Amino acid sequence: MENFPIINLEKLNGSEKAATMEMIKDACENWGFFELVNHGIPHEVMDTVEKLTKGHYKKCMEQRFKELVASKGLEGVQAEVTDMDWVCTFFLRHLPVSNISEVPDLDDQYREVMRDFAKRLENLAEELLYLLCENLGLEKGYLKNVFYGSKGPNFGTKVSNYSPCPKPDLIKGLRAHTDAGGIILLFQDDKVSGLQLLKDGQWIDVPPMRHSIVVNLGDQLEVITNGKYKSVMHRVVAQKDGTRMSLASFYNPGSDAVIYPAPALVEKEAAESKQVYPKFVFDDYMKLYAGLKFQAKEPRFEAMKSIESDVKMDPIVTA
Repeated sequence: MENFPIINLEKLNGSEKAATMEMIKDACENWGFFELVNHGIPHEVMDTVEKLTKGHYKKCMEQRFKELVASKGLEGVQAEVTDMDWVCTFFLRHLPVSNISEVPDLDDQYREVMRDFAKRLENLAEELLYLLCENLGLEKGYLKNVFYGSKGPNFGTKVSNYSPCPKPDLIKGLRAHTDAGGIILLFQDDKVSGLQLLKDGQWIDVPPMRHSIVVNLGDQLEVITNGKYKSVMHRVVAQKDGTRMSLASFYNPGSDAVIYPAPALVEKEAAESKQVYPKFVFDDYMKLYAGLKFQAKEPRFEAMKSIESDVKMDPIVTA
């Protein structure tokens, strides 16, 4: 089995840049996932985020989750549960307008730390989009500008905690799915595993590594690259021991952003392929995805083709 791709971003600054860019290209084309080390976010920032996230769960959410489990009789299930996940979550929106000040039960320190962490992740996401443009032969700002819409990108963090599960063979931490959006940056627990991706018909563990950021590509990047890069099915397997922390930050197109295969890529590959993905407004895709998240992505793309119309597109200006 091939090794899961681990990218050292520091190597972009020296003689190993070309090899590192090739590793990113291979990961995007063949894995849909990779793991970043030396990504520029200070370890002490990540340690504080982890400490406060785990403390918040213990203080404010763990008991509620136990009560929910008890009310649904999940600890005694005898058959596979297919309509819910063994996870406790809340969502922080950063862009276009933050909701951090409105989310209940967060203390002031946690709010400030998460604002700072989100800004660092936003910068990292945009840096990665530039690198993807370079590998794809697109103008540097192309992906960021496609994502922009009229009000800028949507960016938010899903904070999840996966408690010990007595029946991990019958209930998933998170059922298999691809992510609907753009590029996803995950800060995950380095002691409790569970995240897996589907590659060549096999479920492969995403290795927990201290202070790393796991990156995966969403459906929108598959569309924009006309299938050159792929969004990949992934899931979280519940564990009998230990609580797994997960902070998944989604850098997505703006709600009114028009998504379609980059003309430069379609033209470049015209001899081998044609445009095979639809053109649509991102918010329309999200409405469809809401009811079909845990199903294959291909029917979603086909459904968007069936409602595709002459969506008005403003010219893309790259910066």
